[in-house]
Amino acid sequence: MKKIKILSGIISAITLINCSSNDDSSQNNSNNNTSEVPAVYKKIYGAASITSDGTYVYIKTTGTPDHKSVYYPTGNSLYENFSGTTYGGYTFSKNPNSISTKNYTFKIPLNPAVNSAHPATPLGPIGVSLNGVPFFNQYAGPNQPLSGEIVSFDQWWGHPAQGGDYHYHVEPKYLTTVKASKSALLGFLLDGFPVYGPEENGVAVANTSLDAYHGHTSATADYPNGIYHYHITSSDPYINGNGFYGTPGTVSN
Repeated sequence: MKKIKILSGIISAITLINCSSNDDSSQNNSNNNTSEVPAVYKKIYGAASITSDGTYVYIKTTGTPDHKSVYYPTGNSLYENFSGTTYGGYTFSKNPNSISTKNYTFKIPLNPAVNSAHPATPLGPIGVSLNGVPFFNQYAGPNQPLSGEIVSFDQWWGHPAQGGDYHYHVEPKYLTTVKASKSALLGFLLDGFPVYGPEENGVAVANTSLDAYHGHTSATADYPNGIYHYHITSSDPYINGNGFYGTPGTVSN
């Protein structure tokens, strides 16, 4: 009888060890499937969620600005009439589109690296700003000079495309004058390299100080050890120049 009890106790102990081992393994596997999001990405306050798998950062946004715009429907609390002059001193001329809510997922490399091929930026979203609004490149569709569209930029220098995709081609004035500053981090392009405003250390950035991709490498407040970064300036090409500096991730809507 004693032998049976001893054997039963051994079996119970083995079972407990195995269960404990399996639980630990399950927990470890769960931890391996997630990764801490770098603090700098948490500055994207307009994101619905920000996650990482250790290789990419996934940023979900609705693409709608948190500032007022003449392009919101008149019944929206963020609607504000606008007339007069817009970006560059042009007389404002409203386009026929209205802002609509989107479901963007920006998939951005966690550790950006230069790509010698420098892929061209497409029409449509090429990055994401701090308030979740997409950055577009320096062209009006299809690949026309942006000068024809500047007249339709609202009071904060953005506008919606057909389908309601609100976006910035140029300096996002609300971010550089209300939420942050002209030298602050403004967002990221799809290749993972950060985008900064038209000033650096209080001095206006000249296009001549930037490379063909509209960026350069130096220390910033967010990257004290230095990083390649883009600048939005007041003249064409505004943000990205001849292509991405690195390998772009993707964006879905």
